[in-house]
Amino acid sequence: RTGPLAGYKAVELGNFLAGPFCGTNLAYFGADVVKVETPGKGDPLRYWRSLAEDGQSPWSRSVSRNKRSITVNLKHADGQEVLRRLINRSDVVVENFRPGVLEKVKLGPQDFEESNPGLVYARISGYGQDGPYKNRPGFASATEAEGGFRFVNGFPGQAPVRPNLSMGDSIAGLTAAYGIVMALLHRQKTGKGQVVDMALYEAMFNMMEGIIPEYTALGLIRQPSGTTVSGIVPTNTYRCKDGKYVVVGANSDQIFKRVMNMIGRPDMADDERYANNAGRVEHQELIDKTIGDWCGSLNLKDVLAKLGEAECPNGPIYDAADMVADPHFQARGMFEDVETVTGVKFQVPALAPRLSETPGNTEWAGPQLGQHTVEVCRELSFTDSEIATMKENKAIGDES
Repeated sequence: RTGPLAGYKAVELGNFLAGPFCGTNLAYFGADVVKVETPGKGDPLRYWRSLAEDGQSPWSRSVSRNKRSITVNLKHADGQEVLRRLINRSDVVVENFRPGVLEKVKLGPQDFEESNPGLVYARISGYGQDGPYKNRPGFASATEAEGGFRFVNGFPGQAPVRPNLSMGDSIAGLTAAYGIVMALLHRQKTGKGQVVDMALYEAMFNMMEGIIPEYTALGLIRQPSGTTVSGIVPTNTYRCKDGKYVVVGANSDQIFKRVMNMIGRPDMADDERYANNAGRVEHQELIDKTIGDWCGSLNLKDVLAKLGEAECPNGPIYDAADMVADPHFQARGMFEDVETVTGVKFQVPALAPRLSETPGNTEWAGPQLGQHTVEVCRELSFTDSEIATMKENKAIGDES
């Protein structure tokens, strides 16, 4: 393995997205991540959404890239021993069970304080490891709501809108990976591991910018604002003549003047009422209508070209096909080719950031369920006879 985390060993315990996406980031940058799955079933993400011809989700293959898969029965004493040995030789554990689940089988962080004092143990849950909500089930949908995101995402007077993504899971997984790296840096100095406690609702809460300061200092509650951002003008989405949409960010004083001159409104460019953001906020409706009418008179291609000439931040609304075809995405290496062990070929998105000396990369697509169970058990000093017995007793899976 290559990358800045090469040489680190991580155990991934958990399903769906938050914990696995944390593991994805660790594996992409070089860590040896062993994904622990349920025998015969595996992570449900394997079978979610559209499936390839091998019956597996390409999304799951992307999330499980660069990982090894083993299947272990957490309810069986011998399965627990496999995990105990695996964790004792590892640097990191990532888990996203409800608080207390792993303590019941003596696989919680306190169970490794003596045997592996440098262990970094990342716990991802809906509401954290303590507090009155700790035992509540916490999918991204609910925690995005309680973390403040859903309230501001939508249109005034309408039901809050959910993006067609599990943002709470992904942001929590990414933030947990950040916490793990900080904990590993601390371990370099002290030799001590620690628990990284990542709550999904807190991951979303961290993204809420000035919402809390505005409320606690000024008593203001930011409201949903549709395609705009409250208190910043003009930044909006406009429909072009050909029915396509463009995002325009002309909200700095100088950019606004350039855009108004470019669209043939020098009167607005020089009007003192619009000279700063506060004045533009007062006249948002007129400004948005002016820009909207101009965008509506031209096709998207021409709108983008003219805004570019005016050095105004702008962009089209891209779908997957648009991104894959875009030369800038391609030049930046944002798509990586993979082929599964079953022969399915496709592309997965590269992960940011780009590191100049120790870049991450996709070395292989997500593995088959339990593909590495025997391999890992042998690394843990189980004999082939013991492995066969554990398979027979259903302590581990027999997929490999």
